[in-house]
Amino acid sequence: MVSFSNIAEEARLAALSIADYASDMVDPTVRLGVTGLSRAGKTVFITSLVHNLTKGGRLPLFSAHAGGRIASATLSPQPDDAVPRFEYETHLAALTGGGRPETRHWPDSTRHISELRVALNFESETFLGRNLGRGRLNLDIVDYPGEWLLDLSLLDLDYTQWSAKAVALSRMAARAKLADPFHAVLKTLDADAPEDETQAREAAATFTGYLRAAREERYALSALPPGRFLMPGDLEGSPALTFAPLDIAADARAKRGSLHAMMARRYEAYRNTVVRPFFRDHFARLDRQIVLVDLLQALNAGPSAVSDLETALADILSAFRPGRNSWLSRILARRVDRIVFAATKADHLHHANHDRLEVLLGHIAGRAIKQADFAGAATDVVALASVRATREATVTRGGEALDCIVGVPEKGQKVGRETYDGKTEVALFPGDLPDDPRAVLADPEHALSAPEGISEKEWEAFRFLRFRPPLLDGAPDAILPHIRLDRALEFLLADRLA
Repeated sequence: MVSFSNIAEEARLAALSIADYASDMVDPTVRLGVTGLSRAGKTVFITSLVHNLTKGGRLPLFSAHAGGRIASATLSPQPDDAVPRFEYETHLAALTGGGRPETRHWPDSTRHISELRVALNFESETFLGRNLGRGRLNLDIVDYPGEWLLDLSLLDLDYTQWSAKAVALSRMAARAKLADPFHAVLKTLDADAPEDETQAREAAATFTGYLRAAREERYALSALPPGRFLMPGDLEGSPALTFAPLDIAADARAKRGSLHAMMARRYEAYRNTVVRPFFRDHFARLDRQIVLVDLLQALNAGPSAVSDLETALADILSAFRPGRNSWLSRILARRVDRIVFAATKADHLHHANHDRLEVLLGHIAGRAIKQADFAGAATDVVALASVRATREATVTRGGEALDCIVGVPEKGQKVGRETYDGKTEVALFPGDLPDDPRAVLADPEHALSAPEGISEKEWEAFRFLRFRPPLLDGAPDAILPHIRLDRALEFLLADRLA
């Protein structure tokens, strides 16, 4: 049965869709959502995309650009006055050094929702379009943390269902030790006891600590809602973020005035003040979506991280409204009709392994892709580097020629006894992925094979090296290099620029 609250929510969504449709008729617009789990490179992707579009970067696979049909690409004021602007200029200055290349560094991660509009003036490739004059398409880029996307699954779970699921997940082998402090507190809580603010705060703090530990690079677990526990923003300390799961059955009933009732009330506040507004005002209005995935980090962290990533990608896709858009759906309920799954940091592998990286991501995201395809959405999988931080070279070691990558490790990075200064280039053999993705999933810890003569300890250190952004050539028109950014643009925008 549909509740009145859901009817009201659908009515508000329909009203927003009608308003967007009317606006698009006058000023055609594509709303592109950019998301990915922590450290996947959302900020770098948007900065490089905008820089390459507006400055005429090398985009040979983006047909409208390569064919000279894009007359101009310029930044324009964004249409949503209540949404923060994506700080493009600040992030670009971080990547390039802003006139001081020695200070270049990776920009801060996405912490909140933001938006940026790029206006594309283009010539149509059709006879009719050319005779109607130059076209214009607004590309509205919406940046948001992937952790917020995982929160949308909470809309289908009441507190008792979520609580039982969260506690069961925390007891899985890959998480149990990380959740020990939370489990210790959990044993002291009686769901039927009177509500207690001190107990609620302690439980929320230890539960958040467990989520934070699970997200660390060495574990790289992905399915960690509620997302705002890790990125609280201006809600930090509020009752809406001061709750935790209890050790109760999925069908347990809360007594009035109990700790259970208090936690359930705050969980509902979280869903109503955080999750539903995000879905209604931002997520449900997207046309296209790119999901950035740091697959190499998951491989480095081991089998549990890879399995968790597979679950998270399926959960992410379940939050979308994928499908083929018609004029009616654009009016009543917009659908995400094109989705790209992108394996980022492809520059950490030699190009001979990029196809294998794509196959592996396609395999891990298989459930999500099948779901989107069944609904009528178009999907693509691509291995890319939004900003290419390395170059390729061949190094001979022990009489064997190795396909290596060359880059500048960040200051303080270590391999053995050597600590890098942030200025010196190093060449390393990144390893080879197997042709069969099932071999990777069977043994992710050894997915990238070490070369002869390199110890396991050395190999582990090399695999975790972080590189600095590339040093540009100093010319005023120097543009951030990338790998396959143009292929992603072609899939996401080519049909709207025809």
